[in-house]
Amino acid sequence: MEGSVTNNPSRARVIKALSFEKLDRIPHHDDYWRQFVDRWRMEKRLGSLADIEDYYEVDIRISTPAEEGWPSQAAVVKEEGGFVIYRNGWGMLQRQLAHSFGEIRHGFFGQELQVVCQEKTDPEKLKFESPQDDRRFEWTSRCVRRNAGRFAIIGKVGGPYMRTGQLRGTEQWLMDLAEDPGYARALASKVTDHLIQIGLEQLRRDNLYATGLWIFDDIAGNQGMVMSPRTYEKIFYPCVAKMVKAWKAAGAAKVLMHSDGNIEAVLDLFVAAGIDAVNPVEPKAGMNLERLRKKYDKRLAFVGGMCNARVLPQGSREEIQNHVQSILELGQDGGVVLAAHSIGSDISVEHYDWAMAAYRKYR
Repeated sequence: MEGSVTNNPSRARVIKALSFEKLDRIPHHDDYWRQFVDRWRMEKRLGSLADIEDYYEVDIRISTPAEEGWPSQAAVVKEEGGFVIYRNGWGMLQRQLAHSFGEIRHGFFGQELQVVCQEKTDPEKLKFESPQDDRRFEWTSRCVRRNAGRFAIIGKVGGPYMRTGQLRGTEQWLMDLAEDPGYARALASKVTDHLIQIGLEQLRRDNLYATGLWIFDDIAGNQGMVMSPRTYEKIFYPCVAKMVKAWKAAGAAKVLMHSDGNIEAVLDLFVAAGIDAVNPVEPKAGMNLERLRKKYDKRLAFVGGMCNARVLPQGSREEIQNHVQSILELGQDGGVVLAAHSIGSDISVEHYDWAMAAYRKYR
């Protein structure tokens, strides 16, 4: 199990970085698409058991429980014409391309066909399956057993915006936020209480106290928030603050926040809620790591900064290496973990190797 920080170099490195302490090298975290991994193995002439995270010295592994309200109901309903009709653990019926269905766990990003709360269901009438159900944590426990001593393992829990939206559907949920914030707040609070218990149970079962938990909640696009910062503050900030308070009171060392897009408008709220770091800090969305690092000093750490939209796919060797070096220079006194949003099929192995060569040289 996770135990103390001292007997795991990656874990010690990550926690020191998030705590703005001196460290042996700046940590690295990346998530690799299956297509990239397959091409990497082919080009490097490596077997199917080759571990890309070991090869590129990744320090973090995310452990994901079955956090949904009704995970036992998740199932493929039917397959037709190259599509999968799937009901996820939040009760949402979706249509997704068959070839991409297995790439995204739980099928969160398919075409929405039907939701549980088609009408404004009283949140108190929603009875989720027990957060203590052993089946929720079968994968996370295996992940910890396999990787004890190797990675900084951080538990993953969804956030109140996206997970509550699964109950209402994306379009209706955004309308709720504008038209009936009282109902939206009550429904988000119900989901938040459930997610808190999932996080507490994962901390306990997998002994993740030395690292903590990571909230995943995409609340923005490249141009900014999907709602006004005021709406986020009124409805979701109390939920996030409640999550952080509960988990840290239980002993979690850190709580991180993931959201794609430009979330700068709510970073002060994250600091106030007790969030320790944000990810992925996407340059394509205007998230300038140098400026944010200076602005927040030691109040907020950053996991990200690498541009996977233009620099890694299209940049010259010199541009890629200078890009990585500039990020590493910002992390010399902690506060930075080198990462991109993800490493997808549009990034060549050669270009990524250039980035990792710079990482090994300047880290």
